[in-house]
Amino acid sequence: MPGPEEMRAAVASYVTALHSAYLAQADTFPPAVRGRMPLLTGGPLTVAAVGARNLHLLATREGLGPLRGQEVELTGELPGLAWSLRFYDPVVTPALGTVDESAGPAYAEVRQALGVATTVYHVVAQPGSGLSAHHAGHVGSGLAAGDSAAARDFETIRSRVRGRERLVDELIGATTAGLPHASALLAKAIVPHNRSLDELVTAADPDPVAIRKALLEAVGGRTGWTPEQPL
Repeated sequence: MPGPEEMRAAVASYVTALHSAYLAQADTFPPAVRGRMPLLTGGPLTVAAVGARNLHLLATREGLGPLRGQEVELTGELPGLAWSLRFYDPVVTPALGTVDESAGPAYAEVRQALGVATTVYHVVAQPGSGLSAHHAGHVGSGLAAGDSAAARDFETIRSRVRGRERLVDELIGATTAGLPHASALLAKAIVPHNRSLDELVTAADPDPVAIRKALLEAVGGRTGWTPEQPL
């Protein structure tokens, strides 16, 4: 089994490969789309490598405070993107010892154990072969593709809801921050009367992606669109 230093080096290489693939994919998009992609919006970025039953990698703009006790931090940088990488396990953060992942990755519980409310991304990797650069490349490209699609969708929605642009901007912020209930309320405020959207936003656990797609459809989708006439 690799020692702690070898494991940290493997995770650092994985994160670098993930970010490199994200940047490479982002370079294929127009500048304004790149500028709205969450990983490229600027500001300090910290990636937490969290060892529970699964290995979680979550990136956040939230400050995690100065290093304490046995915490370890590495830094990484690529053109246009810099980050700090911190490592947490039940020894460093005892609350992680209570996270139950017997039924699968416990994303919300891991974030709660760290006290992190908002993330730029949160993925699970498998130690060993799952930490290969090849796997990281697929993850990074997938994240970038999803983020660019979201940016284009929000741009379309914003252009079609005159007078409610600020609500769309707040929705973008809530979605990026990982606040599904706030996203649901904002989507309903943008388009108050839509049956498909109403069903999604009243769900116990709203799906921000489904809400975004339903909102896009409610304002005409990606095709030409004529506003509905008021009754």
